[in-house]
Amino acid sequence: PPGQALPDRQPVYVASWIYIFGVLTLAALLVVIGSGCVLALGGVTWWHVSSLGLFVNSVHLWSVELFFGFMVINLWGKFWMAAWRGGRALTWMTGVVLFVVSIGTAFTGYLSQTNFAGQWIAAEAKDGLDAVGIGAFFNVLNPAQMLLWHVVLLPLGVGAITVMHIILVRRHGVVPPLDADLGVDS
Repeated sequence: PPGQALPDRQPVYVASWIYIFGVLTLAALLVVIGSGCVLALGGVTWWHVSSLGLFVNSVHLWSVELFFGFMVINLWGKFWMAAWRGGRALTWMTGVVLFVVSIGTAFTGYLSQTNFAGQWIAAEAKDGLDAVGIGAFFNVLNPAQMLLWHVVLLPLGVGAITVMHIILVRRHGVVPPLDADLGVDS
């Protein structure tokens, strides 16, 4: 309901540390998006030659590292709490799909570095993707295609799934622990 979108009281079990990792994941994602937008404004290779570009690139990289760390802890925490209980299966599934799409986004980020490391990763990945039959649709040796996937297509997917996941969490509430005292903190 509209009055419960941002409730003023939470159940007592939300005071546990495991519940903070979803918010930390979201905060890291916002830094990833912000630093990525700054990198995109500078052009394709400016972060290799500018000290500001190197800084923003480093912020982008480390926020991605934190994003994945927080997301993995959140996913494992919710897995061991059986987060699909109580009509929350779709919430759990959107989190898992978000993780998979984020891996693809990070992979294309490595491929669009426009340096030797990006070329090496692309050459090594080409054979693996060809072996599973998607090399014709997903050309990792084309830096422009990988940049398009990394900057536009996959981030739109990550953003849409994130919004859907947050709406589902707000609609169904956070999952209580298996042995939760369902009292409400005042």
